Amino acid sequence: MATELTAPRTVRPDVASIQRRTLRLLFTTQIIGGIGVTIGIAVGALLAARIAGTAVAGLAQSAGVVGAALLAVPVTRIMARHGRRPGLVVAYAVGAVGGVLVVLAAATRSVPLLFLGMLFFGGGTAANLQARYTAVDLAEPARRGRQLSLIVWATTIGAVAAPNFAALADRVTNGWGVPPLAGPFAFSAVAFVLAGGVILGLLRPDPLLTARRLAAADTPVADVPATALAAEAPADGGAAPATAPAKVRAPRGAGMRVAWSVVRERPAARLGIAAVAVGHLVMVAVMSMTPVRLGESHADADVLRLVGIVLSLHIAGMYAFSPLVGWLTDRLGRRMVILGGVGLLLAACAVAGTAGHHTPRLSVGLVLLGLGWSGTMVAGSTLLSESVPAGSRPSVQGLSDLIMGLAGAGAAMASGFVMQVAGYPVLTLLAAVATVPLVALALRPVPTGAPDEEG
Repeated sequence: MATELTAPRTVRPDVASIQRRTLRLLFTTQIIGGIGVTIGIAVGALLAARIAGTAVAGLAQSAGVVGAALLAVPVTRIMARHGRRPGLVVAYAVGAVGGVLVVLAAATRSVPLLFLGMLFFGGGTAANLQARYTAVDLAEPARRGRQLSLIVWATTIGAVAAPNFAALADRVTNGWGVPPLAGPFAFSAVAFVLAGGVILGLLRPDPLLTARRLAAADTPVADVPATALAAEAPADGGAAPATAPAKVRAPRGAGMRVAWSVVRERPAARLGIAAVAVGHLVMVAVMSMTPVRLGESHADADVLRLVGIVLSLHIAGMYAFSPLVGWLTDRLGRRMVILGGVGLLLAACAVAGTAGHHTPRLSVGLVLLGLGWSGTMVAGSTLLSESVPAGSRPSVQGLSDLIMGLAGAGAAMASGFVMQVAGYPVLTLLAAVATVPLVALALRPVPTGAPDEEG
């Protein structure tokens, strides 16, 4: 009987089916969540500029980025103790509350409420970012880059279409008494509730808890009995049956301080975090002020339509080619793809910064910006995940998202002031300069056989 339970021939399809089901579920919720995040981002700067002025528009955008960064800490703490499912649900719920608060802020023209709403709205972004790590909890090592990039790519479907629905959402909700530019945030709240509900009901068994049980048994995924993988209690909190490996709890010290000590000892992990953070910083700085740039040369009747087109192209650059980026990450190595992403970011800053008010050229710059972000995000996230021990991985991933979010928040915060004082071209120049430390870190020699040289 024991021989039948442990035979790879019987067990392997069960593990593969859990991973396939997880990927399908995450693919669906990334579409829904992508709509929620992007339809709000498309008009966030414009709404903030109407309520509080252009200089404050960047601060309002940065509040959303700060919210996503700060939420990474409690969300990953929840995940470390209870699994991916409750962490993702909490993040989506917070994002939905944020969408409602932004609508109320627009109705009352309350700047403090707008900032609070944008802070909470970052929950949707936090959930979408953590989903990429959920996708590789049970992935085979040789396929981590591709499966992570698949979930990043899933956001394309919702995110590319969402900005073009902003004008429609605005018109529909105006008939309900919702203030101009606030309607898309109401749609965002609905999307976050739907995505969270799907995760709550269907992400079973929890991939992180299952992966921990496999690690506790010190058994390869392919050799674990089917009964062990199916033994997770519905609420993820009950004791496993005798046929399953004992449930593994996160170490008590698995916080940000311990995560930083793990990263500090691993050059490859530091490069992974730096790639994700710098790529995000450059992308947010340039992207967040592009709607305001378009608003300088187009009438209100046209600006929402143009913002939708330009941001859709930008988001396509971010997500549409991520499977190719993931394949290149596995094929060429993490470091090479990171450097390629930096090159694309520099090209984006050059094209967008010299476009003037020529919308087609500005659109090309935003596409290049999205492609550069994809390279640094996919390769950096993959490098980070494989460079740290499995036990500390959730905390280190949370630390990475925290640093990434704070870097983006600082960029968004400064972008409004730079835009008002010096203009869009200077903003793109400063964004390009910000890549210098990452280039220096990526070009440093590494020991032969280091994780970032694999692929």
